[in-house]
Amino acid sequence: MSAEEALPEADRIDGAPHPRETEVIFGQNTAETGFLEAFNASRLHHAWLLTGPKGVGKATLAWKIARFLLATPKADDGGGLFNDAPQVADKIDINPDHPVARRILAGSEPGLFSVKRPYDEKTKKLKSQITVDEVRKLKNFFALSAADGGRRVVIVDAADEMNVSAANALLKLLEEPPEDAVLLLISHQPSRLLPTIRSRCRELRFAPLSADDMAQALSQAGAEVEHAGALAELSAGSVGEALRLLHQGGLARYAEIVALFADLPRMDRQRALQIAESAVVKSGEDHLELTLNLIDTFLVRLARAAATGQMPAVEAAPGEAQVFARLADNPVKARAWAEVAQEISSRSRHGKAVNLDPAALVLDTVWKIQQTAA
Repeated sequence: MSAEEALPEADRIDGAPHPRETEVIFGQNTAETGFLEAFNASRLHHAWLLTGPKGVGKATLAWKIARFLLATPKADDGGGLFNDAPQVADKIDINPDHPVARRILAGSEPGLFSVKRPYDEKTKKLKSQITVDEVRKLKNFFALSAADGGRRVVIVDAADEMNVSAANALLKLLEEPPEDAVLLLISHQPSRLLPTIRSRCRELRFAPLSADDMAQALSQAGAEVEHAGALAELSAGSVGEALRLLHQGGLARYAEIVALFADLPRMDRQRALQIAESAVVKSGEDHLELTLNLIDTFLVRLARAAATGQMPAVEAAPGEAQVFARLADNPVKARAWAEVAQEISSRSRHGKAVNLDPAALVLDTVWKIQQTAA
């Protein structure tokens, strides 16, 4: 592996294959079919906006579409070695042995360009935004790749991460797209994009994954599937988030949180201190984020149960339904739990912004929940 290949990639989830290495997408037939129908009807738009929660397969489909478009000759190409009927397809899967598929996997396909947050050699970290310099590289890409007359594909992952200058530069490209160019914009929060960018794209919407689809997606990523149902619940159907939870011990941590709140308004102070102190470790920032996010998840699920009068179809931790049945037995409590969830989220953001001691921040959160229960 070269030094360049060893660098972190902004569009890769730790512990999971890169989207270019993932062949099958689960639970997103509507989005996949929507693109294929447009292609077969000769309505191939020059810009596509792939929207939905983070980690549900948007990038995987973007790379599948890129392989398909680059391996499928245009109507005026007269077919080719691998495609005798260039404009009709019943699926967008490409044989892994196809030269385009091999080049994309090797990162050497001249017709494809990926725009993402760059690695900063000075800080040895990924930059927090996609800068305008990354978008400006497209000028050279289109100039160099125009000679062969084939399609050119750009993947922007994620478009939400562009700064203002980068977004404006991309907008100019969308307004006057190069010939035979297709831009695939991945967006977790499309409301953050410029309205003019959204208006120039055709949207493909993605939904959270079910427990069955989650199990298949986790298996493809080489992860355990024993608790796929619980992971689907805690991750809101996001494979990416489920993998993070697995690698950070999220299932065990959530079980600890449920056990801590099982006897509210009574509180096992020793257990509370243990959970708080566990955030003060070498990788404490990640563990603190995990703990606070899972507490927030607990409150959201609790408020939803109180508002609907229905317990979760799948328990995300042993005894969760029993805890919810006691703490969320009427709609009045739903409002109280929803309000405290919002307040705690705001307090947590402030606490992290001012570098409050992690243990103190977690304890403050726990005591607030106890106060609300009382």
